[in-house]
Amino acid sequence: MTAPELPEEPALAAGAFGDRLPAARRFVELLAGEGVVRGLIGPREVPRLWERHVLNSVAVAEAVPHGARVVDVGSGAGLPGIPLALARPDLSLTLVEPMARRVEFLALVAEDLGEHWHVVRGRAEEKKVVRTVGEVDVVTARAVAPLPRLVGWVRGLLRPGAQLVALIGSSAAAEVPGLVPELTAAGMRDIEVRAVGASLGEAATQVVVMTRSGR
Repeated sequence: MTAPELPEEPALAAGAFGDRLPAARRFVELLAGEGVVRGLIGPREVPRLWERHVLNSVAVAEAVPHGARVVDVGSGAGLPGIPLALARPDLSLTLVEPMARRVEFLALVAEDLGEHWHVVRGRAEEKKVVRTVGEVDVVTARAVAPLPRLVGWVRGLLRPGAQLVALIGSSAAAEVPGLVPELTAAGMRDIEVRAVGASLGEAATQVVVMTRSGR
């Protein structure tokens, strides 16, 4: 296979990743190569891997507490989990994904980068996944499902006080106020939309953050 044509690295990447920048570069290479070959990334996405996918994922870091145990559900190509973990080495990361070819890619990335991330095959709502993952502080998700459905899937992973941090688009953000009663009934509290990643230029985005109540 010929080497993939890599997107231009933005100057902001150095500030986002610090001394982990070489690992971030390698992750982009893997996304542009194996990620495309395995069908995890569309070829048209390669030119904007940095801004649209990698730095966009790093923006989530603003909403994640220091030293948190993080599980990235429906991780797919490792977004936002892997860029988040590279930018925040204080975090402990588990990647949960049901599809075998995606799990294989996630394991490949972890091995290639020499990371000890835990890769779990399964769906977040499955009891075997909940038992394997154990208690976590934060669940992250990107383009997995509408919020009420997502909450239903990840509720078993969220101990009281743990947070769900989900990347959302502007249309989904506009719907959040109307979903608060349903999300509250599902056991969530302190539901808010936050703008994150202002220092990342075009990669800035929005997340919805909510906390599992003690009920």
